[in-house]
Amino acid sequence: MKYVGLQTQITRNNQMSILLLIGFPCIILGMVWAFYALLNWLGSTDYDAYGNVVHYMDTDQVNQEFLATVPFVVAIVGIWFLVAYFSNTAMVRMATGARSLERRENPRVYNIVENLCMTCGMDMPKVNVIDDPQLNAFASGIDKSSYTVTVTTGLMDLLNDDELAGVIGHELTHIRNRDTRLLITSIVFVGIVSTVMSIIMRMVFNHMIYGGGNRSRDNKNNNSTIVVLIVALVCTAIAYLFTLLTRFAISRKREYMADAGGAELCGNPLALASALRKISNDPGLQNVEREDVAQLFIIHPQKLTSGMMDFFNSMFSTHPDTAKRIAILEQF
Repeated sequence: MKYVGLQTQITRNNQMSILLLIGFPCIILGMVWAFYALLNWLGSTDYDAYGNVVHYMDTDQVNQEFLATVPFVVAIVGIWFLVAYFSNTAMVRMATGARSLERRENPRVYNIVENLCMTCGMDMPKVNVIDDPQLNAFASGIDKSSYTVTVTTGLMDLLNDDELAGVIGHELTHIRNRDTRLLITSIVFVGIVSTVMSIIMRMVFNHMIYGGGNRSRDNKNNNSTIVVLIVALVCTAIAYLFTLLTRFAISRKREYMADAGGAELCGNPLALASALRKISNDPGLQNVEREDVAQLFIIHPQKLTSGMMDFFNSMFSTHPDTAKRIAILEQF
């Protein structure tokens, strides 16, 4: 596979980051407008010439309600994004259980990272470790102060030096190409939509189970609440689907690019291919419950994909088939 130049990939990722920063807020605002439009359509009825009830939508009223809400939505989403974006390091560490790896604890890993960084002329990132006997690794961070390479204890124990250099080279290439910044942006926005959807789902469930009343007026109010919540749930579900589609736009080619870069850095494509084969047999990190964080891993732990929500997540995974990645590396 032909390796795309570093600067070309950085430019592409910067452009994609800008598109994501524009696209995700548009999806969220579209969700809000659709919510008002659907409520207006359900609540506005008339009779046709034959006495049948017909629904219609007052577009002017919908737009007025939407425009009145936009400043609050933008402010809430903006603050939420900034807090999550700049606290991404703590978020990833909390989701994965990672901790700092001291040089004296494993000088072997530090030497490999340092040598590869000197080879490509990049600053040394932080090195974290996850106490997991299975094998996986990932890169994260948005700038030089937060760039981090994380490996599992199983990866350090079961890979030889050449294989470990290939994996670390892959993760360093993600950092050099600014893939991690792009993925963190995606994670934050997908997290906003999925969190709102989860809250609404919980509210719908609670109202259906506990929200009933005996009096007709109570029942009417409860039914109205249920309708509003269901409309909100439908809108957020559609928005969530669009965020997954947008995440899918973060091309799977980025993994191929990182594989090529890792092979180039370590100077041994077959070692990286061997490492991927070992990792695919026991990828670990199944305790990580956040699918958005799982997309950072060098190989996605397939056991995460269970249930309807995770089925859709796996459909829009950013990771290509591992066997294809190995085959390409073996052709170098």
